[in-house]
Order: sequence, then structure tokens, then C-alpha cells
Amino acid sequence: MNADERRFKHEKLTERIIKAFFDVEKEFGLEARFRGRVVGVFKADLLVNGCVIVELKAVKELGRTHEAQTLNYLRAGVLEVALLLNFGPQPQIRRLAFSNDRKGHGAREQLQTRTGDSCR
Repeated sequence: MNADERRFKHEKLTERIIKAFFDVEKEFGLEARFRGRVVGVFKADLLVNGCVIVELKAVKELGRTHEAQTLNYLRAGVLEVALLLNFGPQPQIRRLAFSNDRKGHGAREQLQTRTGDSCR
């Protein structure tokens, strides 16, 4: 087995293990809303259990622009929680939240319609 075959096998095994515990979707399109109207779609790196955005980075250090990008996803959409993970030289994890109560575009109702109470 060559290196590419091992890497592929490792990726598939990792995916199976993760999916055994979580519902994970890659590059999931999420609607961006402004004043109650859909104004675009952004792609989250991962969406876990339909409730948590996970943004993946591989940079020297997480900066304000990385946090701002992820917060904008939360602000414009219906989800309230995101994880920002950096796989750079020094691993970093940031948990970001933006309550639907603060959004003013009916996000809470849309989230409950979409997921029921599974994101609570």
C-alpha cells in the first residue's frame, strides 16, 4: 500500500468514526439574511448536527479577520454557535456565539422550523 492509498484509507476511516457520533456535512451552504430576506449563501467548512458551524484554518495564528468572518456567518444566518479551529503550529480553538434574539430577522423561528429543539 503506497502513501496515497494509506492517506485515503485514513481519511475514510476518520470520516466513518466521526459520522458514527455526529451528523457532519462538509461545505454546507447556509443562507445569509438581511432584514428577513435571503441575500446570499455562504459555505461553512463543516456543519455538525445541523447546529454548529465549524470553520477550519491552518494559519500561524488566528486573527480578528478569522473571528469576524465566522461571526458574520452567525450574524447573517440562523445558527447561534460556531467553532473556529486552527491547525497551525500552535493549535487554537475559539467558540463563538451570536444569539438569534439579537438578529432581528426571524432567525429563532426559522431555526426551530428547521431543526425543532435539536440545537438547544
